[in-house]
Amino acid sequence: MEGRDSVTGADFIAIKALENGVTIIGLTRGKDTKFHHSEKLDKGEIMIAQFTEHTSAMKIRGRALVLTKYGSLEAGE
Repeated sequence: MEGRDSVTGADFIAIKALENGVTIIGLTRGKDTKFHHSEKLDKGEIMIAQFTEHTSAMKIRGRALVLTKYGSLEAGE
């Protein structure tokens, strides 16, 4: 992604909660991985998230549909 900075050029994902109380946790980059942000979604809510210079991973707890440029998958049971 030539010409873009590391934030605007980062990959986005969409997360749609399929039940109440879906938790999305952002994990930091670096030597020690730490939680740095969390959000709770209720059924039907959608969050658009991105990987940045600070966020290297996301943990999704609960039933949710996750859409990425690579395809979609369902989290939870």
